[in-house]
Amino acid sequence: MDDALEGVLGAKSAALLAEELDLHTVGDLLRHYPRRYADQGQLIPIADLTPGQDVTVVAEVRRCSSRRMQRRAGTIQHAVIWDSTRELDLTFFNQKHLPGVLTPGRKALFAGRVTTYGKGRTLQLTHPRYQLLDGDADQLAEFSRPLIPVYPATKDLPSWTIQLCIRQVVDVLDDLDDPLPQSWRVAHGLLGLDAALRAVHRSDDRTEIAIAQRRLKWDEAMAVQLTLARRRLVAARRPAPACPRRDGGLAAAFDAALPFTLTAGQHEVGKLLAAELAGEHPMNRLLQGEVGSGKTVVALRAMLQVVDAGRQAALLAPTEVLAAQHARSLRALLGAHGRAGELGSAEQATRIVLLTGSLPARARKQALLDVASGAAGIVLGTHALIQDRVSFADLGLVVVDEQHRFGVEQRDALRARAPEGTSPHVLVMTATPIPRTVAMTVYGDLEVSALRELPRGRSSISTTVVPVGEKPGWLDRVWRRITEEVAAGRQAYVVCPRIGGEDALGEDTPRDDATGSASERPPLAVLDLALQLGEGPLAGLRLGVLHGRLSGTDKDAVMRSFTAGDIDVLVTTTVVEVGVDVPNATVMVIMDAQRFGVSQLHQLRGRIGRGSHPGLCLLVTDFPEGNPARERLDAVAATTDGFELAQRDLELRREGDVLGVVQSGRRSGLKLLSLRCDAALISQARETAQRLVQADPELIEHPGLARLAADLLDEQRAQFLHKV
Repeated sequence: MDDALEGVLGAKSAALLAEELDLHTVGDLLRHYPRRYADQGQLIPIADLTPGQDVTVVAEVRRCSSRRMQRRAGTIQHAVIWDSTRELDLTFFNQKHLPGVLTPGRKALFAGRVTTYGKGRTLQLTHPRYQLLDGDADQLAEFSRPLIPVYPATKDLPSWTIQLCIRQVVDVLDDLDDPLPQSWRVAHGLLGLDAALRAVHRSDDRTEIAIAQRRLKWDEAMAVQLTLARRRLVAARRPAPACPRRDGGLAAAFDAALPFTLTAGQHEVGKLLAAELAGEHPMNRLLQGEVGSGKTVVALRAMLQVVDAGRQAALLAPTEVLAAQHARSLRALLGAHGRAGELGSAEQATRIVLLTGSLPARARKQALLDVASGAAGIVLGTHALIQDRVSFADLGLVVVDEQHRFGVEQRDALRARAPEGTSPHVLVMTATPIPRTVAMTVYGDLEVSALRELPRGRSSISTTVVPVGEKPGWLDRVWRRITEEVAAGRQAYVVCPRIGGEDALGEDTPRDDATGSASERPPLAVLDLALQLGEGPLAGLRLGVLHGRLSGTDKDAVMRSFTAGDIDVLVTTTVVEVGVDVPNATVMVIMDAQRFGVSQLHQLRGRIGRGSHPGLCLLVTDFPEGNPARERLDAVAATTDGFELAQRDLELRREGDVLGVVQSGRRSGLKLLSLRCDAALISQARETAQRLVQADPELIEHPGLARLAADLLDEQRAQFLHKV
């Protein structure tokens, strides 16, 4: 499996596979599985072709000729092929040798995009790739099999070339050692690795292929779960600072002063966190919950328990806007209990410090001193918290808000701020509900808790898709609706995908690659639209602008003005996606909504309906019905249940999106495992991996499994598993 392809296929084929698909070894090639199988008798007949299709046809050459082009230099070649249902024209340019190759009677595979030409709209393939079949009896037999595997391919490396390379490798392949113990294979009814790889590439029986795929999916699931199980074990080896709940402490005073009643879910999760914080086994917990379900209060109660134990808590937020919002929210919730050292502070109080990259030098110096001395019990910040210059006196708890915006290296960098030899407790929060299979696979090193219940007093939110491509007049109604809300004393957000000016699609741009198919025009921009609205339909209203290119001070000033009611309409990018809490804002207009993913739309929608008035979310798009991106918008409009939307998102999105695979030619190891369909298999692999790692942490007795995890889960993939 580790043998170089050059020794089996030759230098030219090996170089092409390496360059086009990042396949370097026999194992890489054998793990490059077919994406589907075509029945020989069901290949698309020429008679059924339609313009725009990317097709592969098997046909016989009728004739081929070459001539000079009349209006420019060069030659044009014209061929006609036939497959017993109809003829099809082929056009090539500057291929003068073709008439001597595509001679009448020769049979070949032809692949390309179907187009039309002339008044009669005659079908043709222009410059198609081809593979001759009649010159080699083995090749003719290969492509005449009942099932033809169709591989992920590139423009310069068609599926049939990959098929021939794999056949060549399989024909000389010795029996492969199996990394899975035989007892496992028997217990779970799994095919051996050698038989599975041969069947998935060479079998003509779909049932055999399905059995082989199940085994290979198990390999992928085990690679993921072994990696996560070992990560959980490593995290647990370093003791955490015990932070038992203290009677009569700051946490108790906060609970007694709460002006609202905690939900049952907040109580339940709070008890669980309190128990875990009291022990020396490091807490590693993911708290997922609906937008507005009260995760911040749960996290604050946990932080206060840590402060009561004489230690510090740090909250890492993805943006300065959110970090500043958290600072204001926590100070408001704690009141006098959060103003230690200030006039009017409570007898038992702690200090809240905000640390961001844009702090003025003097304020930053003071914040660093408060953190290092322990004067600050609660430290809030962005990536600035994980810089080398930041030193904590005694870090007991790390809270990571909106985990999908951070990577494992950032979480670990904060862990390293704990006293030597210890690991702080970790609480990760996300307002993007996560399907069970994603939680087991992507968040597999964390225990998961959920808040599904919304606190009393949250208003309803209605969502409507505004199809301006079909009904352009509806956009005027959108702006009138905002004007009506402002006249009633309320406020609105208008969200755009881009900042504008000279910016590229940067950090404020939607992350989810959700467009489906790109619009011809560039995405709408905050700076452009704010100017148009101020001079047009929203003239006379107080407009504010917020985006990631503003300084931290300017962002904070804009948000303070909007929160105070001095701005009627905030035209913004997705910097308001999480954590921003302005109860008086009742309208959210999302422009070019098709450019955002389901979870991001749900997050943005959660910025409204936070007060006593109902919210209205308007998803503006020019995409027609039937487009996949439009289906996502309809799904968001149909429900406000984030857990239901998460499952719907899993069904709508490509598997590669869910797993984070960027199809840029880089090898990913996870190719068959489906988070939509393989929940039971993933669960079995998780339990098996957990038992194995507990008994053999370094996999010394199972070197094949260690190699399996390393081969299928490269470093980039392993790091992604902690990045969602």
